[in-house]
Amino acid sequence: MSRLSRTTALLLSSAAALTLLGAADSSAQVGGTVRDFGRVSVRAGIPADAGRFTVTSPDVVNGTFPKANWANSFGCDGGNRPLRLEWRGAPAGTRSFAVTMFDQDAPTGSGFWHWVSWDLPATSARLGDTLPSGAVSGAEDAGQTGYLGPCPPVGDRPHRYRITVYALDTPSLALPAATPPAVAAFTIGGHVLAYGQTTGVAAR
Repeated sequence: MSRLSRTTALLLSSAAALTLLGAADSSAQVGGTVRDFGRVSVRAGIPADAGRFTVTSPDVVNGTFPKANWANSFGCDGGNRPLRLEWRGAPAGTRSFAVTMFDQDAPTGSGFWHWVSWDLPATSARLGDTLPSGAVSGAEDAGQTGYLGPCPPVGDRPHRYRITVYALDTPSLALPAATPPAVAAFTIGGHVLAYGQTTGVAAR
């Protein structure tokens, strides 16, 4: 079995365990038409000694997403435009950047990856509607590559979407775009020099 296959199997087993834990720990209440499952702690995947820098988004205003950045699937009719991001203060030894957006409140037992991109050039300090040349637009948890905007279940608790920019010690993760997002995030975690985060909240 290849290293990637072993890693994938390990992560899938961990996700299954978290799902079972969530089912056992859940104190479900019926709110509207959606069951509000109990929270399950998910590890951050970032080394405790990683540095910090500043990340902001002109699209996340007062902590919320405009309709242009919401999903255009799963019952939502947003524009699904990728978030614009800006960052400063990354360490001098940075050789590339990666970007993720993770819904820690998705009722899956293991969260939901909405956006995973890597191999952004070390000279990057912002991200617009499209990735820079050479960057990889990875898969999200719905199985497509690229950005998938927020679209939480109707009546569910507000979902927190953690947007992270990682400064990495390698110029390339050498991963194909179809790499499962949990595997991509695991690989990113092994190369983090520093990171910055911002959070947006969405509810229906």
